[in-house]
This record gives sequence, C-alpha cells and structure tokens, in this order.
Amino acid sequence: MRGNERLAEIIEKKRDFFIQISDKIWEFAETRFEERQSAELLCQALEKGGFTVERGAAGIETAFIGSFGRGKPVVAILGEFDALSGLSQNRGVASHDPIQEGGNGHGCGHNLLGTGSLAAAVSLKQYMEENQLPGTVRYYGCPGEEGGSGKTFMAREGVFDDADFALCWHPAPLNGIMPGQSLANYQVYYKFKGRSSHAAASPHLGRSALDAVELMNVGVNYLREHIIQEARIHYAITNTGGTSPNVVQSQAEVLYLIRAPKTPQVEEIYQRVCNIARGAALMTGTEVEIVFDKACSNLIGNSVLEEAMHKQFSELGVPVFDEAEKELAKAIRTTLTEEDTKMFKRIKGLDNKELADFLLPYTKTGLSFGTGSTDVGDVSWIVPTAQCVTACMAIGTPFHTWQLVAQGGTSIGHKGMLHAGKVMAATALEVMQNPELLEAAKAELNRHLEDEPYVCPIPADVKPSAIK
Repeated sequence: MRGNERLAEIIEKKRDFFIQISDKIWEFAETRFEERQSAELLCQALEKGGFTVERGAAGIETAFIGSFGRGKPVVAILGEFDALSGLSQNRGVASHDPIQEGGNGHGCGHNLLGTGSLAAAVSLKQYMEENQLPGTVRYYGCPGEEGGSGKTFMAREGVFDDADFALCWHPAPLNGIMPGQSLANYQVYYKFKGRSSHAAASPHLGRSALDAVELMNVGVNYLREHIIQEARIHYAITNTGGTSPNVVQSQAEVLYLIRAPKTPQVEEIYQRVCNIARGAALMTGTEVEIVFDKACSNLIGNSVLEEAMHKQFSELGVPVFDEAEKELAKAIRTTLTEEDTKMFKRIKGLDNKELADFLLPYTKTGLSFGTGSTDVGDVSWIVPTAQCVTACMAIGTPFHTWQLVAQGGTSIGHKGMLHAGKVMAATALEVMQNPELLEAAKAELNRHLEDEPYVCPIPADVKPSAIK
C-alpha cells in the first residue's frame, strides 16, 4: 500500500472522531482570540493522539502547538478555528434561519479548516510510528485569522522559525491548489475625542467627534482615486458617539482596513490615511488617537511544494458527493444571486453542477486570494508554504455568509475536510522523505528573500485583542 493510501485509510478509520470535533467547533462559533472552548477541544484531541501540547503559544491565550517526533525535517500544519460575528445559522437549511439573532457563525468554514489540519497531523504521526520515520510533525493552533492576524503575531514571536515547511488548506467551492497571491493589510482604529454640549442651546461650545469621523471618511474617499488600483480601503464606524441627536458627540471612532499587494505599499497608504485623520481632527477642533490593531503580509507562493501537493491530490482524487448532498447544494444555489455564481461560469466543467467533482489543473497563477488577505502570508515568508482547497460547499457559495455556515456543519463540509487532511498528510510525507524536494522548496523561498527580507508588519508593542 502506498503511503498516501495508508494515510487516507487512517483518516477514514477516525472519520467520526474528526467530524465530532468539527461539529463541536461549529457549535462553539467563537470569534477572534476568544476561541477558548475550540482551542481546548483541539488540544485535548492532540494529547489523546499522543502529541505534546504547548498551550498559550507566543503569549496568546488561545494559540497552541502540538508536537510529535524529534529532529528534522519539521513540518508545520496550520489550523484555524475562529468564527465570524453576526452569521448564526442552522445547519443543513437552505434559508436564512439563525440559531441566535446576531449570534456568531462559521462563515469561512474554520471549524472544518482546523479539524482537517488535525486529521493530517494525527494520521501523519501514526504513519511515522508505524514506519519508524524520523522528523517532527507539528500542529499549530492559530487563532484570530478573521480580522486578528493570529499567525502574524505568532510569526513575530518566532514560533515558526525552526520549521522546515508549512502546509494549510481552506474550504472552498472547488478542488485545487492555491498559488500564492494575496494582499498585505493593516487594520487601524481612529478614535476621535471632542467636547459634548447641548446641540440646540450651546452648539458653539461643542466639538463633534462624529463630525471628525465623517470628514475623515470623506477625505479617504477622495484618496481612493490617487492610490494604486490594486489597493483596497474599507472602514466601519464602530462608535458613533451615542443615540441622542441633541447632544454633540464627544467621542466617536472608525476602524480602517487598508490593503495593497505588498506591505510597503500598505504603509505608504496608511501614512496618508493618518494625515487625513489628523486633518479631520484639526478641522473639527477634536483630538485623534491612532491605535494599530493588526496587520499581515502578502502570500509568497512556492511552486515546488504546490506541484508536490497537486501530485498527491491527483493520486487521491476528489471528494465524492451523494444525491442528498447534491440536493442540498442545489437548494442553497437557489438562494444565490447571478453575481455570486458568475465567476464560476468561466471554469470549464462546472456548468449545471451543484458541487465540484474534479481537480483543477495546477497553474502558478490559478486559484488565489486575489484581493483578499490571509495571515498564512507571514508564515510563507518564513518557511516554504503550500495550500490546497477542497469542495466543501455548493458552487458559487460566497464566503462570510449564512449559506456557508449552513453547509459547514453538514456531510458536504465533512467530506471536503477529511479529503483536505489526506492531501496535506500525503504531501507532508512526500516532502519529509525527499530531502532534494525540500531543499528545492527552500531555495525558491530564499531567492525571493534575497531582494526583500521578511519584516513583521505588526509593531512590537501591539498585542492581539478580541473584537472591540
């Protein structure tokens, strides 16, 4: 029996165990840096599987590292498990049906992501024991990917420095390899302070922090014409200063997310946004406090590892779905707009299908995060990194939606999750047993770093925090 077949067999024998973990994390639905139950569940699963677990890795309460083996090579298998706010939804239901109005939900499938990575680590550990193989397998429990950049904080503390390569995956409507392309970003709070006053009797005595927020947003809207086309600037007003219009608002704040292809480009735009905030404060007679929240780097692809992963994916095939699963996917697709499904119509072979049933060809410019961001990017600057995606949802399902939450707790998501575990474990085994392959992957990364060494984009004094 080939190594990838044995790894797949190990995962299949433990499938119920992994599904139970995924479903519990789906139920916990904990947001960034508050994933206490989810993290502890994964830690206990690792300990039960014979891993040594370090809790509180990098000084982050919900970060952890599970290790097995000794010596080189060291493979880092990355797991995420955070949910999103406001996306509560019952599983397996093709209509918006929140479990709790305004509650959290796994709208990016991280309950699947973290558990699929666990399956890869556990199966690889068992195979290494059976065959007395040298090396170390590590499961990195990485909290706060959604708006928290947990891996970037972990990278800043050096927890990936002695790894040799890293593997990850993400739930998707497709099966394929994800070449490196994503945007770097900064997330920053702008907190304005003014002076309250009676809005009718003495408005001249007030200094409106809300006016400052609005003027800042107007200024940034004008800035958008004068930055590179690939950049993105988003904002959310997180404090409007109250609900009484007859009071001049003395406090207000806005949270900005600034993206660009590379960190220096983000930094340049960030400085211009800061100047606009200072100008808004000057115009309104208020003060502004600039609070850096988090950041992440752009992703560096590694074609050596990606090709190795595609090879294993090709040999293992793709998830196979039954008629009941196709019917649920069909029902989900009736809730999507034409715009949701438009981009998938360009992919040959997806016409009139509810669920993807083939592996996309590997190309260095194929699947990517495009205009999105991921803190896997920071890991990719430190060690060669590869990622795959597996079909866990109906074709066209947008991320960060109730539709994804509904599917993430069903057998559709479970099948994609388990298959991702098989692909990652098989890829790790091939690289660990092929020193030339690993050296080629490292050489590819080093060529990139010659001209542009890694610098963590999060300042040393910034600490990870939960949603404010």
